Amino acid sequence: MKKFSSHQLVPGVFLVLLFLITGCAKKEDNDKIPVTTSSEEARQEYSKGLDLFDKLRGQDSRQYFVKAIEQDRDFALAYYYASQTSPTAKGFFELHDKAVALSDKVSEGEKLLILAFREGVNGNTQKQKEYLTKLVELYPNDERAHNQLGQFYFGQQDYKMAVDHLKKASELAPDFSSPYNMMGYSYKNLGDYPEAEKTFRKYIEFIPNDPNPYDSYAELLMKEGKYEESIAQYKKALEINPHFAASRIGIATNYDYMGKHDEARNECEKLYSMARDDGDRRAALFTMAVSYVDEGNYDKALESLQKEYDIADKISDHGNMSADLNAMGNILFEAGKYDEAKAKYEKSLQISEGSNLSKEVKELTRRLALYNQARISLMKNNLADAKSKAEEFSQKVTAANNTFQIWLSHELNGTIALKEKDYSKAVDELKQANMQNPYTYYRLALAYEGNKNKEEAKNHYEMCANFNALNALNQAFVRQKAQKMLASK
Repeated sequence: MKKFSSHQLVPGVFLVLLFLITGCAKKEDNDKIPVTTSSEEARQEYSKGLDLFDKLRGQDSRQYFVKAIEQDRDFALAYYYASQTSPTAKGFFELHDKAVALSDKVSEGEKLLILAFREGVNGNTQKQKEYLTKLVELYPNDERAHNQLGQFYFGQQDYKMAVDHLKKASELAPDFSSPYNMMGYSYKNLGDYPEAEKTFRKYIEFIPNDPNPYDSYAELLMKEGKYEESIAQYKKALEINPHFAASRIGIATNYDYMGKHDEARNECEKLYSMARDDGDRRAALFTMAVSYVDEGNYDKALESLQKEYDIADKISDHGNMSADLNAMGNILFEAGKYDEAKAKYEKSLQISEGSNLSKEVKELTRRLALYNQARISLMKNNLADAKSKAEEFSQKVTAANNTFQIWLSHELNGTIALKEKDYSKAVDELKQANMQNPYTYYRLALAYEGNKNKEEAKNHYEMCANFNALNALNQAFVRQKAQKMLASK
């Protein structure tokens, strides 16, 4: 399991998580980032929580961060970690805001961590990079600083830089298991599967009695199309911890790729029935929606997302409500129901605007709404409006330094170029889009086909059909389309 949030938090928000602890700090340590707390009891609870958090056992770790806060109400990093383990977006933002409010009362290292995370939430990846780079410069011998910067580069899809910092983290602390997780994923995304397998097996050796190493290795096997072997590794994770939700989601995804959609949804029902909180329940419902989309049953997918929305609505969880509506809009968009999609996108924006979310998150959601408006106009053949909104979107995301929305801008420009049959421009734009989005490869295949480049078109249809992303709507939207295109060749 990678340490990133799912769609459920806020549309477009990218959270890179995993930070540090070195002890109850009264003075700065030139080698390690200190942790500031006035309570030894709080420090001890925090240490227990971080050990579990490092192993991607967020639900298990949450209780200890909460106990740490109870012992020290000004414990900034306890709020910080507690926010990341919150099962709701509402809880996340409340705790996150508290951590930010306390950031002036802690050490420089802690402050940089908290502010870097804040910029990630707000979508300013350039500023986030500045904070994390400064952190490593101040604490070059801190393994957790390098681990965090490595994870940042992973999110930017700069996998070679990610490996450099993750390796440095493992060299600084040979018994620190966490870097091996994202290092394995970095090698996987570089296409170096043998090195990825070697790294994940090393990760298993470090913590053989924890579920995540088996879960991560299972995802590599799924990527390689070894579905039965992948399921076996996910089951090993569940033998260790039956509540490890990521592994049930992984098994369901494998079944989808095997065409066993009923079995996939059975796994979702198991996850839902044994859910420990709303986070598990929402994850089960979203995974079920992905399965229905992969099967081509969009109506059932929307029913699942509506149930997910209802969970958020009960507690006025505006961040998740906005995200759920955006996901519903995407399904309706793919179904060709553009007016209905537009209504969902508009309601998503409306809920965000009426919430107590930060102005930065609201602005991020406004930009996403502009992207959606451009797509609707394009599908309704209002090319002039689509191009105007695409240009406005490009200017806004560039000014915001938001890497992920910059990728969306190139995707949008490429899609417009496809509509105009400017296939060379489409290829140029799409190559600058999100290369971890299977839909990008499908659009590139269409562009190459338009340019009469049959070989590249076939290659990209194959990459799309066999991308094997974990529990992704975009994969479900195009996987079988790509398979049909390949069958017709």
